[in-house]
Amino acid sequence: MALNPRLSGRVAARAHHSPAAAILQKIEPFFAIGQVSGGPLLIATIVALVVVNSPFGADYVRLWDRPVSFSYGAWTFGRPAAEWINDALMPLFFLIIGTEVKREFVKGSLASWQTAIFPVAGAIGGLVVPVALYLAFNYGTPTQHGWGVVAAMDTAFSLAIVAMFTNRLPPAVRAVLLAFAAIDDVFGLLVIAVAYTATIDWWFVALAAAGYLGIVGLLRLRWVASIPYVLLGLVVWIGVFGSGIHPTIAGVAVGLLLPTSSRLSERVFAERVQRPVDQFKEAVAAAEDTDDPAVEEEARDHAQQRLGYIHEMAAATDEAAERLVRVLTPWVSYIVLPLFAVSNVRIHFSPELVGKALHSPLSAGVVVGLVIGKPLGFLAATWLATRLGRATLPEGVTWQMVLGIGGVAGIGFTISLFIAELAFADVAETEQASLGILVASILSGLFGYFIFWRAATSKSESE
Repeated sequence: MALNPRLSGRVAARAHHSPAAAILQKIEPFFAIGQVSGGPLLIATIVALVVVNSPFGADYVRLWDRPVSFSYGAWTFGRPAAEWINDALMPLFFLIIGTEVKREFVKGSLASWQTAIFPVAGAIGGLVVPVALYLAFNYGTPTQHGWGVVAAMDTAFSLAIVAMFTNRLPPAVRAVLLAFAAIDDVFGLLVIAVAYTATIDWWFVALAAAGYLGIVGLLRLRWVASIPYVLLGLVVWIGVFGSGIHPTIAGVAVGLLLPTSSRLSERVFAERVQRPVDQFKEAVAAAEDTDDPAVEEEARDHAQQRLGYIHEMAAATDEAAERLVRVLTPWVSYIVLPLFAVSNVRIHFSPELVGKALHSPLSAGVVVGLVIGKPLGFLAATWLATRLGRATLPEGVTWQMVLGIGGVAGIGFTISLFIAELAFADVAETEQASLGILVASILSGLFGYFIFWRAATSKSESE
């Protein structure tokens, strides 16, 4: 949900007589606090494009390429600021994605194996077909190794478009898109690990595995305190980072571990806190009825002790996965993703760049792979899986909605830009690929929005 129910109702009511409120109602999913939202990312992208193409563009790029170093004695470690954002902050975004996907597969719309296979099949098709189309344009050329650019999608933008139809489409649409996006992004991260990682340090891989197993062990012991989990998560990140594999995969891996059930059910909670609540009320009354300061202090201490017990019992009813998403989402939406955009979007628009892109198999392969390959691959693979009886359409989802999911999957931004930076050493090729990603993202977003609008309209007319 984008806004809380009461505020959402107020905005809907105002939309009947206020043009400004009507506009707010349309754009608020892009700035929703409760979920990863694409609005701040969109604004940051526009700002980056404007500044890069201004007279200050060269200084702006140098700012993000300036090394940020950490030193201790003779030891010094430095990386460009943009790489610190990509390697240290972006794993938080993928931590959320991994966590939400696990929730959908364990207890959400994809909990049955047939509905779970649906997005898995779609992700396979959404990888194979775009890569094949890209290679159709670039095979045998120096740019053929950039096929990984079309392997992944942008989760924030695609979820923001679906959120615009939150009350008009079934919840399973978002669940399928989220699962597809996560699997698709994992494919993209594996592409980075396999195709664009020169060497892998297996000692660091072992360190990451040790940290991962440590988290598993704490979960088995039902360890409550969060600090050990944070420290072991850092060990996993350091291990993946040091191995040469892109550290964003550490975020997804850890997210898939988080528990999706609470330590205490609501029924057990009600049973266990009734007596402490009564004791709390008795202690408060005793503190208010006495004139003896010592007795009053003792009674208030007892009341606080009972409150502490109740607080801990209430915390035990909260899912670890849900709590993590709730805490991290605003930071990721309003800081991490915008920082990624302002530091990585570096397209210098010029007649020369546009002219080369129009005649470049690289740009053509990126646009066709994302705009056509993603929806075609997702739709064809899921249709085939259902025809073979291996998968089932989630409840309420139509094939038109499936096409919309495939459409927004063509919005390739975060991971696509990641891979473009890794795949192309030549600046001109990187800019052509980035321009293709930008064009494909705009076209895919418009196409996906149109398909979802048609699907929502058809659903409303049939009710």
